[in-house]
Amino acid sequence: MRAEHGDFLAQWKPGPRLTGIGRGLLDLILPPRAFDGEPALTSGLSAGAWSRIVFLDGPVCDGCGAPFPFDQGEPLCALCLARPRTFARARAACLYDEHSRDLILKLKHADRTDLSGLFARWISRAAPDLLDEADAVVPVPMHRARLLRRRYNQAAEIARPLARAAGRPYLADALVRKRDTVSQGGKSADGRRRNVAAAFAVPDRRRPLVEGKRVLLVDDVLTTGATAEGCARALLAAGASAVDLTVVARVTEMRTRPI
Repeated sequence: MRAEHGDFLAQWKPGPRLTGIGRGLLDLILPPRAFDGEPALTSGLSAGAWSRIVFLDGPVCDGCGAPFPFDQGEPLCALCLARPRTFARARAACLYDEHSRDLILKLKHADRTDLSGLFARWISRAAPDLLDEADAVVPVPMHRARLLRRRYNQAAEIARPLARAAGRPYLADALVRKRDTVSQGGKSADGRRRNVAAAFAVPDRRRPLVEGKRVLLVDDVLTTGATAEGCARALLAAGASAVDLTVVARVTEMRTRPI
């Protein structure tokens, strides 16, 4: 069901015209503020917050999106050369640090779904090649039990406007999380892989949507890659030709230690 992925029906939401009128009236009373809480002339981040985000604009590893200090001529980092990943390529908009983390956690835990459009624009800027080659966009799914507690899936909130802007099919329910896995926080890379082992699947009725397609998987943060690899494995087993990954932020290194 569509609600399992946070892709709820739209009739309970105000329409764009009503939303625009409400926003205009609010701006007459209170000056517009950026997402980080500072005054701003337009929506987004204040100049100070923008300068603190470490965007990954330079050369990166084609396999995991890790930043290179310079263009070294090799498309893959040492880790990806030593252990190829299930997903083909990965891109991240920025590094995961104290500045980006605060914004991401606002979306993830503080009902700030208004940040999803901003993050989608960041990803569009960081991964234009992945979007151009994608046949469909799929969010990392959330288990139904957790969705009931949180009320929305942050990956779906980012993936939906990303797919719409790129003109790509958005497959909200092509991938499901079969088990309500515990949080990945604090686990080692091996522990994360064990935690999500066989946790994802493509329902039989959705297999035709991914068969022969290059799928772009969307999530908020890339840490060890265990969740993304579990998702990619399920999509490939269902017949996807390849799976690429894009996220808002990634840790500096694909950690093997608990964080």
